[in-house]
Amino acid sequence: MLKKIAFATCVQLGLSCIEEIYRIGGHIDLLITLKDEKAQNKSGRIYLDEIAQIHQTQLLKIDNINEPVVIQSLKDLQIDWLFIIGWSQIARKELLETPTFGCIGMHPTLLPIGRGRAAIPWAILKGLDQTGVTLFKLDEGVDTGDIIGQGIIPLTSQTTATELYEQVNQMHIRLIGEYWEKIVNNTIQLTKQDDSKATEWPGRNPEDGEILPTMTMEEADRLVRAVTHPYPGAFYRMENGEALTIWQANVNEHAGDFRLKDGWLTATKSDACTWC
Repeated sequence: MLKKIAFATCVQLGLSCIEEIYRIGGHIDLLITLKDEKAQNKSGRIYLDEIAQIHQTQLLKIDNINEPVVIQSLKDLQIDWLFIIGWSQIARKELLETPTFGCIGMHPTLLPIGRGRAAIPWAILKGLDQTGVTLFKLDEGVDTGDIIGQGIIPLTSQTTATELYEQVNQMHIRLIGEYWEKIVNNTIQLTKQDDSKATEWPGRNPEDGEILPTMTMEEADRLVRAVTHPYPGAFYRMENGEALTIWQANVNEHAGDFRLKDGWLTATKSDACTWC
């Protein structure tokens, strides 16, 4: 029997999954996204109107994933699986239990490592040598559900958020393609997370991108790489109070102290960096 699928997203990672589902011949019965005026500055924010129109899929625009209209729509369409990907609101018990078989999410870390927010920036800030993406069944916790599958992404000392976001995006596509048939045929194998290895990463705000004179060169370099596009960017506050946004950095062992010269900001602790 053909499973009925709903998909909720408002970011590129989710849209890439939707496109892959259609590319491999899958079907989606309901698309769910935020109302147009909400989260307009969210990193990777997208709109589903075009893809819904192309595939003649019902599109529901909401304020919150737990709204009664969402619950009722899932019941009316007798949805079997609900994907919730790239969505910052926590799904409550009623929503999780409404689809016949439950809800599925993806998280851009190798769970149980890195539960929580800002997974891409934190992976770089923490200097990890690898991260990845986890496809898992949602439960009432935050990124605590049973694992369906994972994909590993190597990191280097030069990896930027821009590069990692694209690698995470490609891993979302790969995992959807790899597990789609198992999901719709109910042949997935679930693996419980090892809570003894769990770590939790907090959310980040634009002001967390400030480069401070007390930072080591390594810390400053990681910060610039971690919050560059599609994130708000690192910044250095000048003596006059003006915030100078830094999108890219190059290490220069012979640069001087923090200062602006010829359009470049140079900084040093034990080493130094040239900012552009």
